Parts: sequence; structure tokens; C-alpha cells
Amino acid sequence: MKTKIVIGSRGSELALWQANYVKKQLETNNKSVVVEIKIIKTKGDKILNVALSKIGDKSLFTKELELELLERKIDIAVHSLKDLQTKIPEGLKLTAVTKRHPVEDVLIARKKGMIIDSLREGAVVATGSLRRKCQLLHLRPDLNIVELRGNVPTRIEKFLHSDWDAIILARAGVERLKLKKYISSYIPVEQMLPAVGQGALGIETSGHNKTVEEIVQSIHDENTFISVTAERALLSRLEGGCQVPIGAYALVKNSGLYIDAMVGALDGSITFRKKIRSSKREPEKAGKMMANDLLRAGARNILNDIYKDQRSK
Repeated sequence: MKTKIVIGSRGSELALWQANYVKKQLETNNKSVVVEIKIIKTKGDKILNVALSKIGDKSLFTKELELELLERKIDIAVHSLKDLQTKIPEGLKLTAVTKRHPVEDVLIARKKGMIIDSLREGAVVATGSLRRKCQLLHLRPDLNIVELRGNVPTRIEKFLHSDWDAIILARAGVERLKLKKYISSYIPVEQMLPAVGQGALGIETSGHNKTVEEIVQSIHDENTFISVTAERALLSRLEGGCQVPIGAYALVKNSGLYIDAMVGALDGSITFRKKIRSSKREPEKAGKMMANDLLRAGARNILNDIYKDQRSK
């Protein structure tokens, strides 16, 4: 007799790609398992005319999925890990993380080979991310940044029918949806750090079904888990979300855990960036240590100004 697992997923093309990827991996690694996908609409899917940074809800793309998990209407929820808030609700847990896709952001411009440095003076670049906006303006203060929302194909379609010079998206989403032909160039992490958890999928469970947890563990990647644990600990210590320009990338190597992270002013005028090497045995401790380094370097003033401004609105 086969064990049935119900995946909860958002309905966007990318979310469904992610859910189907997990479904295939689970069924391949567990011959006695059959997986179904249940589409659940989240608040973030419904509010498309407001910038993410202005909505102010850290569970924008996850809350409805988590409610279904707690009510046992689904067995697991599949998230793009960069959407999953660092404080997971009581009764739920991040049970597995898939092997990470390359983490870079990509530039989609009017011709192949175009890079940030070769954009014209005063070029218009669209993005819905304060993290990208901050780092772009730090590199090129002359750029004109405009707001962009919607799923990956919608954003590309908007660009193609606009007079913008470029847009920036995550490499993982573009490549997973087989839209690589639109990529002009890959932005190196030295220029633009990714979002916390970018490129990784997180699988959340309610913890009541040990059989499901064991099955999900069959697609868990420990090195990715170590990396994103450090990144998420950093983000949690900084109390960050989509309202704050924070970028981080942790990488496991034979010689340890390497973390590169930044906090920047909204206008890109100031950024604080640090790199450390730590033990891969204590990723959470390493992430918090990195956050404290950034705070001592001056990031605390930036964060205080941002949070003060948000409270006053």
C-alpha cells in the first residue's frame, strides 16, 4: 500500500515548478510514496499593486500554507526558502532543504552580454527588491530604479513591453522556468549578494507525522542546510525582512563555513559588508556572530533609521 503525501504550494508557475520538483524527488527516492499537490493562494499572491517593502508582513507568501499545515489539511509545504520567515510558528518546523541552485541574480537587458557597468548613464532598471536596489545604487548611483512586482514570466513580459533598460531577477527562478534565453549576464556575488536562502527550497512539516518527516529527509541536502541556517540566523539577529536591504551568502567548503553579508542604506549611499570563516558545525552561532560584526561596524544605525521610519508611517 502506498503512502500518500499532500504538498501545499502557491499557484505561480515557479511555485508549481518547485512543488513538482519535490514531488518527483520524493517519488523517485521512495517507491511506496504517491504525492499530490494542493494549490493555496497567499496574501502575497493577492496583493500585486503594492511594493513588497510597504506591505510589512514577514509571512506574506507562507501564512496560508502554514495554517493548512497546522490544520493537517496538507502534509508538507514547499517554499522558496527566501520567502520563509526566520521565526517559524509553534507546531511547525523546517524539516528539509533541497540542494541549492546557483544563487546569483541576473540582469535581463536589451542585448546579450550587457552588464551593470555597461548600462547607459541614468538607465532605468526595474526590481521589486530593496536589497537589489540598494546594491545597484551603491554600484551605480546614477541609475533610475523603478518598482516591479509579479511572478517571473510576468516580470519578463512587463520588461519586454516597457521602455526600461533592464530588470533584475534571481537566476534560480529564471533557469527553473527555462527562460535562460532572456539572461544578458550573471551578476557576480561580489557585486550583488543574494537574499537569504536564495536558490534553496524549504520543506516545512507540522511534526505530527514521523513517517512524513522520514520520507522528506530523503531529499535533504546537509551542506545547503548548514549554509542557509547561518544566513537565516544572521537575518533573525538583524530582524530583517523584505523591508530592509540585507544580502547574505554562506558556503560550505572543506576548510569551513564562509559567510559574506551586507546591510545597506535604502538609497545605496552606505553599505556595510563583512566576510568571515567559521566552523560548519555551528552555523547558527556563525550567522549571529556575523550579524553582530555588521551591527558594530555601523549597520545598527541604518537599521534603526529604517525601523523608525516604518513605525512613523
